Amino acid sequence: MGPLGLLLDRQQPLHFIGIGGIGMSALAVILVERGFQVSGSDSRESAVVEDLRRRGVRIHTAQDAASFEALCQAMAVPPQVVISTAVREGNPELEAARAAGLPIHYRSDVLAALINAQPSIAVAGSHGKTTTSTLVATLLAVTGQDPTAVIGGMVPAFQSNARVGQGPLLVAEADESDGSLVKFRPSLGLITNLELDHTDHYPNLEALVETLTEFADGCGLVLANSDCPVLRKHFLPGAWWSIETFEGVDFAALAVEAHGGGTVADFYESGICVGRVRLPLPGRHNLSNATAALAACRLQGLSFADLSVAIESLQSPGRRFDYRGCLDGQLIVDDYAHHPSEVDATLKLAHLMVESGRSPLPATPQRVVAVFQPHRYSRTAEFLLPFAAALAQADAVLLAPLYSAGEAPLPDISSQRLATEIRLVQPALPVQVAADLDDLAQLVCRYGRQDDLVLVMGAGDVNSLWDRLQVQRQAQATPPPLAA
Repeated sequence: MGPLGLLLDRQQPLHFIGIGGIGMSALAVILVERGFQVSGSDSRESAVVEDLRRRGVRIHTAQDAASFEALCQAMAVPPQVVISTAVREGNPELEAARAAGLPIHYRSDVLAALINAQPSIAVAGSHGKTTTSTLVATLLAVTGQDPTAVIGGMVPAFQSNARVGQGPLLVAEADESDGSLVKFRPSLGLITNLELDHTDHYPNLEALVETLTEFADGCGLVLANSDCPVLRKHFLPGAWWSIETFEGVDFAALAVEAHGGGTVADFYESGICVGRVRLPLPGRHNLSNATAALAACRLQGLSFADLSVAIESLQSPGRRFDYRGCLDGQLIVDDYAHHPSEVDATLKLAHLMVESGRSPLPATPQRVVAVFQPHRYSRTAEFLLPFAAALAQADAVLLAPLYSAGEAPLPDISSQRLATEIRLVQPALPVQVAADLDDLAQLVCRYGRQDDLVLVMGAGDVNSLWDRLQVQRQAQATPPPLAA
């Protein structure tokens, strides 16, 4: 495939197979708002799909050849077809597009066309990409820069995963999972951290470093996290940031007060303290993400005075310590954490709320219950012991069945095996394994206590747990029908 930037033409429609996905829908929003004719298909109705329809995107839910062919016949010009790596071989629409000889491109090709066509900031790295790109885009918007944004999560300030602005800058999340980010040529590449993940694609850390090095080589300027030993060893960026020291780095934020409600930090540039910031997001990982965002904005020429005011309005994206509600006195929080480092950071944040007695939640939690759904056999096998060590920090652990994400099972890799390893780390820790997600909801009700923080983590379908808990509570509250 050639660079799609040469092919994007408002006279030629684009059709997205699986348009309701978080990444696909963001691109569809940008394109339709920029005047492109956009259509798509998705087998599931959702709020995202309905929003796209309101914007004028024609969507059908039957992913079959007949629906696709009828759509094409109604168009004056045949469409380019856009797919993601989630679209499997044999998909009827994909096969019909190939049979018709239509141009087929990956989502990353379309994103590359947008990134490479204007001044842009692309956020890459193993962890924190969605949060950091959300913070960068929010700071730019609040300070009047009117950016365009393509984010892999729902941005609270935009109430969307995409934003079409009239300003010069585009902010995008650059996913490393399949190596496609090497297509991007941003003005500024921001790398949050690097450690082995996506072991279905990368055989070892060296392969991941090689891919990120190629990405960095294509950036106009690179901003990287000096606190990450892998980045420090393998990269020579144009600018470093740190939350551990102001020496030898271009930007730093050193905490002077940290609790469950947020962090107060002194901000340094080239070793000189330029002021104090009050970040409403608690946790060291959020301080690092926010420092990266501040540094990226300062490199764009924004004033520190404006940014120090804007930072107080920052919010995390959806599914990042996302408070869902209170159920029988239990505080239910949803989080996308699915790598041991992410699970560890999220649990540390939860315990910070318990220990400091301060929290953005409606009540101060007294105990942390970890609800975790392992994601992919390959990832679980690679990180079985680190997962066990991270989860053992909780006061109780409830495990959902492993979410395969389409992978074939591996011998002796399951949630039951993870439970065994957790018990070896912490023998007295209560650990339960659910038979399915409905059983998991019952376990939450059975083992939960008043003022528990129930931290639901995973990248699969465990995010449906809140809805299942509500259904279950409603069923328990509904009296049985009277006998005839």
